[in-house]
Amino acid sequence: MPEQSSGAGPTVPLLASRLTAPPLPEPVVHRPRLLRRLDAGTDGPVTLVRAPAGWGKSTLLAAWARTAGSTPTWLCVEPGDTAARLWSYLAAALGVTDLPADRSDHLELLAAALAGRDRPVVLVLDDLHRVTEPAALAGLEFLLRHAGQLRLLVAARTDPALPLHRWRLRGELTEIDADELAFTTDEVTELLTTHGVVVPPASVPTLRERTGGWPAGLCFAALAARTAADPAAAVTGFGGEQPDVAGYLRDEVLAGLPGADVDLLRRLAVTGTVCDDLAAALTGPAGGDGRLADLVRSTGFLHPDGLRSGWYRCQPLLADLLRADLAKRPDGELRELHSRAADWYAGQGRSADALRHALAAGDWERAADLVVVGWPELVPYDPEPAGAPPPAPPVGRVDRDPELALALALDHARSADPSAAAHHLRVAVAAARDLPAPRRDRLRWLVAALEIALARLAGDPAGVRAAASRLRGLVGSSTGPGDDPRSGVGDRADGHLVAGTADALADLAEGDLPGAGTAFDRLSAEARQAGRTRTELLCRSRSALAAAWHGRLREAEQDARETLGGPVTPADRGHAYLALAVVALGRDRPGEAEADLARADGPGHDPTVAAVAAFCRAQLGRDPVAAQHALAGARHRLTDRPRAQALADRLLAAEADHCAVRGDPATARELLDAAAGPAPANPELAVARARVELYAGDPAAAGRVLPPWDTPAADRWPVSVRLDAGLLDALLARRAGDTRRAGRVLERVLELAAVDGHRRVFTDAVPGVRDLLAAHLDSGTAHWAFVTDLLRLGDPTGADEAARCGGEPGRGLDEPLTERELTILRYLQSILSNVEIASELSLSVNTVKTHVRNIYRKLDATRRREAVRRARELHLI
Repeated sequence: MPEQSSGAGPTVPLLASRLTAPPLPEPVVHRPRLLRRLDAGTDGPVTLVRAPAGWGKSTLLAAWARTAGSTPTWLCVEPGDTAARLWSYLAAALGVTDLPADRSDHLELLAAALAGRDRPVVLVLDDLHRVTEPAALAGLEFLLRHAGQLRLLVAARTDPALPLHRWRLRGELTEIDADELAFTTDEVTELLTTHGVVVPPASVPTLRERTGGWPAGLCFAALAARTAADPAAAVTGFGGEQPDVAGYLRDEVLAGLPGADVDLLRRLAVTGTVCDDLAAALTGPAGGDGRLADLVRSTGFLHPDGLRSGWYRCQPLLADLLRADLAKRPDGELRELHSRAADWYAGQGRSADALRHALAAGDWERAADLVVVGWPELVPYDPEPAGAPPPAPPVGRVDRDPELALALALDHARSADPSAAAHHLRVAVAAARDLPAPRRDRLRWLVAALEIALARLAGDPAGVRAAASRLRGLVGSSTGPGDDPRSGVGDRADGHLVAGTADALADLAEGDLPGAGTAFDRLSAEARQAGRTRTELLCRSRSALAAAWHGRLREAEQDARETLGGPVTPADRGHAYLALAVVALGRDRPGEAEADLARADGPGHDPTVAAVAAFCRAQLGRDPVAAQHALAGARHRLTDRPRAQALADRLLAAEADHCAVRGDPATARELLDAAAGPAPANPELAVARARVELYAGDPAAAGRVLPPWDTPAADRWPVSVRLDAGLLDALLARRAGDTRRAGRVLERVLELAAVDGHRRVFTDAVPGVRDLLAAHLDSGTAHWAFVTDLLRLGDPTGADEAARCGGEPGRGLDEPLTERELTILRYLQSILSNVEIASELSLSVNTVKTHVRNIYRKLDATRRREAVRRARELHLI
């Protein structure tokens, strides 16, 4: 146990356990995507890992500490730590001895000691939210400001009272929140595997959805499934009422809240997602007066719902627990809350949500009316998380009102209960036989729409098309709504909109992503004009995915963000986030792509959409062999979908590319030959074959197979394929000595890429592209800033180029340069001053100066020109 002197007073004992990273739990899931985020964060002064209890903050930091290049300093903060106590521990943790805590300048002494270090000091502060003394946090900010060598990693449940806004503005803050800490589907699979739990693959995304990816909840689920007689049932039925989960949530989340806040959360759990206006409708005006934002900060278990400003969703397991508590209240109280929610949603035109709450409230008349008025928005094209089933209507009520039977059928279909839905559908059909013709005709429309939903649930695209065709026929043959006032709302356009949406969904399920995208783009415009918001968002989310896959990144991003700004279903949210992941991948923003891909995870993805997700994961992975296997698996799952050939070809091209990158062009050729022969007619496979030949060192063969890319016919190609072909064309021209043509071709490629911000096609290119870009920059280009940015991003193929030059990048350095130092090193080649470099990178001048000193030290240089010369010798730039 170390001791720290406090000046003239007695020594203060310090606990060695607080200065050591906690042991990792067994078994542990390795999470390289987050470890890379922490690695990148230490290039800047502050990294904040912020999430509520049970999100694995300490475990992540402890795992990173064991894999970091140098051992970081660790300090676990405890409740009641004063400023003096914190400085004593910090001094001991940082190895600063004889620091008198009773001197007024003790912080200056500590900052000076840190600033004099030869290399950065990485300090982990675990559970910093326990520090409440303002002087302690002010002192910590002082240290960061004046000890240039300090790198701080903070784990906290809430934002500490530090100048986070200032660091964000300067680009000096890396933040990892609960959304990023949430387990992805792949990580859930690994967690179950490490616990020895074997479940069907389809159960895994369901478990992730049920837990919201919450690590503690997933661990509880794995432990429960490990001892269960039926692990699959234990996983899919896991909820917040489980004793271990309920106890954890009560002790760690609810216990510290005032009773009024707990009651408010309990009432809000009725709806799952909530805004201030809805909260006021459920609880009275006091419930919506900014209290939601307070609860977000105090609990951490309310999260922003997509990109909808002011909307929040409750963590699923906590919502389970709160609803279970609410169910113990008098029955009339719960029904009253559902009735208020139904009123509010109906007033907002959100028929699907209003119907769910009307049924839960036992308001049968309202439920039947909602079906008649809002049926086009009620078709459950995709299942959604199910709540408690609605109460049964009085005996005989359904026989008198078949629309009520359809309401129940729609609710069960939405909850993925096809047998119950089919039962109520049969009841509705039987009860409708004696109805007057206009009302009976309208009921037939609703029956056909519901048959679409049941075919979707069964994974039957042909059945979906057949039901859509029946709906069109019924709408077209109807003589009008008649005299029944309850059937006087809506028109035939709604029927065609529902049928068209069903057909487009069938196109997507069958693998025709381009065709489906065209249809969804048209349908979203029609739905907007008709005021059918839910249908519009469904179509817009799928249209965004198709646009992103084709390479229209700006259009895709706009559609995805518009989708996430509305009241989306989980399936719509998943498609929109997957579109954003494809966009981020095309723009070479791997961190954003990984985060969006994690948010896109969820149940219900068909093989077409799952193939797009598999492509993204493979491109983001660091292991070419694993990536190749993932792509092959996704491609195999498309074999029974003839219309998915274009999608399968993209996967095959990527698979061949991974083979070539790892030095196996022979296998890459075999893959492509088996699909299309040595001279593929498909432009995507032809371009892939040309890349393989270049990796194999045969530019002549690459030139023979490369298709013309700058023709009217090529306008229909995916943008990334055109860019790849054009880049290869320019590279081949340069290798043939025709630098003028290489420059002209490259300029056209840059013009096409700049429209949507495509970068990955350059940074993930075959060897030689970096030299091509550098030469083009020297000869002059209208895209000087774009090319400079591409060169600044680094050269992923630098290792290959360096090997041909006789060495690896940086070989011979005692200490490698960090990513941030490499970025600044590239700026040192220019004439920019340190002040201008700081402005370009949104860093402080002191931070840039610190990095420059580190660069000089590591390169054994004393001047800027000498450092640049040495870096070029080492193939670092």
